[in-house]
Amino acid sequence: MQMKLAWLGVVIAVAAVEAQGPRPRQTFDVILRHGTIVDGTGLPRYSGDVGIRGDRIGAIGDLSRSRAPIDIDATGLFVAPGFINIHSHAVAAALPTAANMLTQGVTTEILNADGGGPTALEEQLSALAAGGLAVNVGAYAGFNSAWAAVVGASDRRPTAAQIDRMRTMLRESLAAGAWGVSAGLDYKPAYFATTDEVVQVVSVAAPWRTNFPNHDRLTPEGGYSSRAGIAETIAIGEQAGLMPVVTHMKVQGREQGRAPEVLASMRAADARGYTTAADAYPYLAGQTSLDALIIPAWAQEGGRDAMLTRFADPPQRARIIAEAEEALNARFNGADGVYLPAPRQQLVDVMREQRTSAGETIVRLLEGGNLSAILRFGSEADLVEVLQHPATAIACDCGASLATRTHPRYYGTFPRVLGRYVRETQALTWEDAVRKMTALPASTIGAIDRGILAAGMAADVTIFDPLTVIDHATYDEPARLSDGIRDVIVNGQIALRDGTPTGVRGGRALTRTAHMPSRPLSLDRERSVAFSGSLATGRISLSVSQKAGARTASGILRLDDAQAGMHLRMAGFGVLQSAEGWASFTGTGRTAARGPERSVTVIVDRADPLDASHAAEILVDVDGTYRMSGRVAGDAVRIGGR
Repeated sequence: MQMKLAWLGVVIAVAAVEAQGPRPRQTFDVILRHGTIVDGTGLPRYSGDVGIRGDRIGAIGDLSRSRAPIDIDATGLFVAPGFINIHSHAVAAALPTAANMLTQGVTTEILNADGGGPTALEEQLSALAAGGLAVNVGAYAGFNSAWAAVVGASDRRPTAAQIDRMRTMLRESLAAGAWGVSAGLDYKPAYFATTDEVVQVVSVAAPWRTNFPNHDRLTPEGGYSSRAGIAETIAIGEQAGLMPVVTHMKVQGREQGRAPEVLASMRAADARGYTTAADAYPYLAGQTSLDALIIPAWAQEGGRDAMLTRFADPPQRARIIAEAEEALNARFNGADGVYLPAPRQQLVDVMREQRTSAGETIVRLLEGGNLSAILRFGSEADLVEVLQHPATAIACDCGASLATRTHPRYYGTFPRVLGRYVRETQALTWEDAVRKMTALPASTIGAIDRGILAAGMAADVTIFDPLTVIDHATYDEPARLSDGIRDVIVNGQIALRDGTPTGVRGGRALTRTAHMPSRPLSLDRERSVAFSGSLATGRISLSVSQKAGARTASGILRLDDAQAGMHLRMAGFGVLQSAEGWASFTGTGRTAARGPERSVTVIVDRADPLDASHAAEILVDVDGTYRMSGRVAGDAVRIGGR
């Protein structure tokens, strides 16, 4: 459900349902029966049924007395929230089918990773939605795109006016629903921005309480240090007032084996009060263009034509070759670490054919046109440490694609984590792996109604077989589909059935508001929210709490809006999520004693960050058809947690 809402006033209520008379037998559109539910919270799995009504989760539990036109037997299977890929390079032409992502269990992709993508975000999302979507999509505001559009391809300092222009571009994207501000400071020309300049630009997002995912910048001056690059990402987030996200986290080349030091720096930032997150994929090689991370920055300045001119100058060519080989050795274990997927050749094989050095071979290949390269960078021990870190989400650095000569992560990431790192090596538990694919990425970007299986949440569901789920894609055959992902539901519609895409385009363009903060995933502590008073056209009374370790919240919520004829009583609660000064919960409610249950989403924000008065805001949505908002004094709202 999109929360980009023109809220009109606030609702909700729970009185004892028993007082309303006998509850009618529930009916659903889809029931998933007898599955093992891994709900995304990290709590132990349990057996139960899941009832879906429309595009929402209607109920979870024993639904043996309930009926639905679509009834799926999930015996022996795990039922989880749809996986959320927060680092997506999806291409528009593939999003109407998204077969490579659905067969991985992915239901939501967040585009414009590494700072890229269009600067007109609203137009981007509208165009994608118009073409039909097999999965949900959202988008970041891209720092790299803003920098390239305003400053250009040269290494020069932006003027104050240019800084303001870039800030305006990011602010407009945030207002259009961006899920954060992404950057790829390792890529040119954003590479040329100083740390202070990046902070000046991205700090415009601070009032939105959002996140800053960055492809860390590794420089020759810093010895191509992953630790230094990650430290810069954390520093930018802290100084800009954003949650830093170390994206596709890795410890490269000469620093292999030092993952504990890198993770210690993240924990140190947490201790200073700056929550730091990460995402990672389960491979020891990445993929990008051959020139991007190997050819020195000064040689790339001005774009491809300028680079080719430098290649043609013998003294510059010699320097480029030497520095390219230094980058190869420091970052990717030398020439042996490069594979070219298009011709299906190792770089060293091309070197033998041409009888040239690594740097000369790369320059010659680039003179013939740019190529994609698989770049090996790390160690298995480091990868396992990174995957096990509590704040590391699983993200594939891929996306919906029609390509067949690519990285195996485009077809295998999520099943590989489940099959190899859970079932086979037991580096992760089922519950934690699913948490890292669902609730954790949702909280990192600020989503409130996805990532958890609970009443009132969006009906994005992935059903997989824990005994067979595994990847099959390899570097030589990267487009081999995974096994074990049985069924995928996107907004209540079946997008994958028995491992085969149905062709249904149930995905939506998802947007974020300033009332959806990036936050640590804090579901392991007691939390509560309460308010009683008048809002706009009606009155609302809510008192909701959830104990540490409890699966669902409990309490009351009552809304009476005489003007709209809305009288809502909460019938069942999902999960209460909270952060400092903020809380949100979903559930189901009734507007009549024997009426149908309707999905409800509530946000309570103690200090609206975009309102000059910083009044508290209470927002309520019922089935996407009734929406209310109201501002009240901050001290009238009580939000607790311990």
